[in-house]
Amino acid sequence: MFKAKALELFQHQYKHNQVYRSFCNYLDCDPKGVDSLTAIPFLPIEFFKSKTVVTGINKPEITFSSSGTTGSKVSQHHVSNLLVYQRSYLKGFEHFYGPIQEYCVLALLPSYLEREGSSLIYMVEDLIQKSGHSESGFYLNEFEALKNKILQLEDSGTKVLLIGVSFALLDFVEAHELQLQNTIVMETGGMKGKRHEMIRAELHETLQNGFGVSKIHSEYGMTELLSQAYSLGNGIFEAPPWMKIFIRDAEDPLSILKERVTGGINIIDLANVNSCSFIATQDLGKVYEDGRFEILGRFDHSDIRGCNLMVL
Repeated sequence: MFKAKALELFQHQYKHNQVYRSFCNYLDCDPKGVDSLTAIPFLPIEFFKSKTVVTGINKPEITFSSSGTTGSKVSQHHVSNLLVYQRSYLKGFEHFYGPIQEYCVLALLPSYLEREGSSLIYMVEDLIQKSGHSESGFYLNEFEALKNKILQLEDSGTKVLLIGVSFALLDFVEAHELQLQNTIVMETGGMKGKRHEMIRAELHETLQNGFGVSKIHSEYGMTELLSQAYSLGNGIFEAPPWMKIFIRDAEDPLSILKERVTGGINIIDLANVNSCSFIATQDLGKVYEDGRFEILGRFDHSDIRGCNLMVL
């Protein structure tokens, strides 16, 4: 079912997405010969910084943008149907965690709140509203207020989802140590230049000790995708049924590697129906036989092969 839908979507996007078609043609890809998932060309994610990656002619309802340093180009994802995004993140969350109405959602996302165009803020804001919980909401740097709110909710036996960017969660546990029973702590990654980068195991150990929990959950998403994968506490991510991960050879980006071998992460996201569903990310990882995967870091820009493709 997934294969058939992905191949159908490839043909549609090859026909109606000018940027993607030009990329495929540059690779001498004959769309008639694409009969497997690994034969589909994966568009380098950098194209979202330099091109307007859209399928069809509908005007965007919203444009999401990535964060970036001053003067640097940022990725832009032009979304012509917000309902697709809303359905994707809601069904994705509930696939792993159950109905959002069961949670009070607390968000500690200062770096995202302080700029416009964040798809993560859009998603979390909608989840906050859909939770229907009067105590759900965003926190900027109000650590004392957040601590008191968490403790109040813990005392009442309320299920809490605390979702935060890594550096802010680290700042919080440096100020407050807790012992939580009913709270899921979920990091979205990213130091955003606020702290030195940490390997996931070190980050999770620090947060586990600070929050007094046995595991830290993780969310894996990006501006260029309308779907998210989740790790329920062991550093291994699982994608929703409409999303699939492949690993490409770092030296030969057109070659797909076998399971348990480290390389670049390629993603098929069927929710990206109106942009491009076939993305070659800048992340490094490996995939397992059951489709779950690990994130092991990012490419250094000097390690990215095939950059001449960006002249398209």
